[in-house]
Amino acid sequence: MSGVRGVVLDSSALLLPDDDVALLRPGADYVFRKLRYSNIPTGILYGLDLSTPKVKLLERISKQFSFDIFILNLSSVEVIEKEVASAWGDYGGSILHVASNISKELFVKLSNSWLYVILSDGTSMEPGMLSIDKLEQLPLMICSYNRKAIGENGLVVGYVMKPSREEDFAKRGAFPLRPNVNGLIFLPLTFELPILTQLQHVDMVIHKATDEIISVELNSSLEISNNIIYSKGILEVQRCLEERSDCCVIDPFGNIDPVLDRFKIQTLLLGLEKLNTEGQNKIRAPRCIKVDNFDVPDLRQRLLDAALSPPSIVKAQVACGVSDAHSMAIVYNIDDYKGLNVPLPAVVQEYVNHSASLFKFYVLGDEIFFAVKKSTPNADILIKLSEKSGFKPLLFDSLKSLPTAHKEQQSGDVSYQEAKEPKMDLGLVTDAAKWLSKMLNLTIFGFDVVIQECTGDHVIVDVNYLPSFKEVPDKVAIPAFWKAIKRKYESRKNANHE
Repeated sequence: MSGVRGVVLDSSALLLPDDDVALLRPGADYVFRKLRYSNIPTGILYGLDLSTPKVKLLERISKQFSFDIFILNLSSVEVIEKEVASAWGDYGGSILHVASNISKELFVKLSNSWLYVILSDGTSMEPGMLSIDKLEQLPLMICSYNRKAIGENGLVVGYVMKPSREEDFAKRGAFPLRPNVNGLIFLPLTFELPILTQLQHVDMVIHKATDEIISVELNSSLEISNNIIYSKGILEVQRCLEERSDCCVIDPFGNIDPVLDRFKIQTLLLGLEKLNTEGQNKIRAPRCIKVDNFDVPDLRQRLLDAALSPPSIVKAQVACGVSDAHSMAIVYNIDDYKGLNVPLPAVVQEYVNHSASLFKFYVLGDEIFFAVKKSTPNADILIKLSEKSGFKPLLFDSLKSLPTAHKEQQSGDVSYQEAKEPKMDLGLVTDAAKWLSKMLNLTIFGFDVVIQECTGDHVIVDVNYLPSFKEVPDKVAIPAFWKAIKRKYESRKNANHE
């Protein structure tokens, strides 16, 4: 394949034109982060006349982002081409040389495999040079060039998510700017450029909109209201997608609404009952009720009617996207709900004894993976943990830490760490995953399963959208991720043609 096989970032494009200080141009850090895991070799080029502070800055950046360093001597320009070919190979394609100015001598002497991209400052350009107005446009230019090179077999996937999550995916190789084996090219969508302009270049959009929720208002026990307030950036993406109705969104924003509401998900999971067969393991939702106020007089009776005897686990009904969505409590006495410091409305859920083992399932299109993680201990150990606090509710944030047992607090002769792992009925959970995928109409999602110690019931305790699936080895997970995206696109394309 031709296309971009390497990017050379000239010091003139990276540094402000100030002789006295070493400062990066606006957008330089953005370009560093996007190219770092792009699967496109990247290097920094500077001349022998560059000041020592600027050289030190560029060398620090090259080390931080694993870029190569090339030093230009105009008296032997051809050496640069040989050094780049030696470092990156010469397997076809073009080298993009990004600069704010390029000497005519350099332009003439280097081969036709080098393309010159000028960070425009109003200066005139030689014929054959490309230009950008700001550094943030560089990934879009690379993407467009690679898409043109690969032809009809190429598909561009625009993605938008918070920087930390994007980096988690990117460093695993999930978002290459160079076409992968499926012909997918991944373009980071940036709010520094007009979103609609960027969407003109993409076939699909993948997002983690739940990272960009400002607030969620719940209007009933069974439904989320339409009042889900997203960040300004996500609202702009939604607006522009309305003008690009042919663009495949993975997944549509409305499809992720149910995973924002723990009670709605638990209500939906009641439908798992139809998957169960007499005499076989069961898969089910945990028993639960929704609570709008912990101080109401009928709470005790409601808990008894729902067979929610202590201990119980209490979770905010809003499952993600807001700061306190993961604030939880384990309550040991019915009287201790009064004044409980868990956001309302809340869900009170049965505490399932599960031998401290949690099964995290990941659904990537048609493929299903799982990992086993340590979880909270059984109720008898939790009760021992609560003795020092007088059996007061145990408050915790599930993203930061989970209640665990010390060795002296473990029950019986079997240590907590060595507790026998429950037997998983993988076929049953696979059927549940397929059922959930159909009910939620989601392409990539995850759910957590615990196995009840006394009954063997498989209980789904949580569902989430676009998880990191970091427990699955990259060499397995990333190809499955790409495959799921492409199949979703092809499925929608075929449906539109019917």
